[in-house]
Amino acid sequence: MNKQDLGKILKQRRELLNIKQADLAEIAKVGLRYLIDIENGKGNPSIGNLEKILNVLGLQIEIKAKS
Repeated sequence: MNKQDLGKILKQRRELLNIKQADLAEIAKVGLRYLIDIENGKGNPSIGNLEKILNVLGLQIEIKAKS
């Protein structure tokens, strides 16, 4: 998954849950500009910060090994 796809998924989920960007940033304890960049496919989130955002959105990271 590339950064643009990740950003789209996060934004769609946030909007589905009717959460404002500022509220998500505050709850996840990340910067608003940082979150905006991630949603726009420009940010490069750390695993820790991504996990915080995903937890608020009710999502999780799934890692699959290549066969």
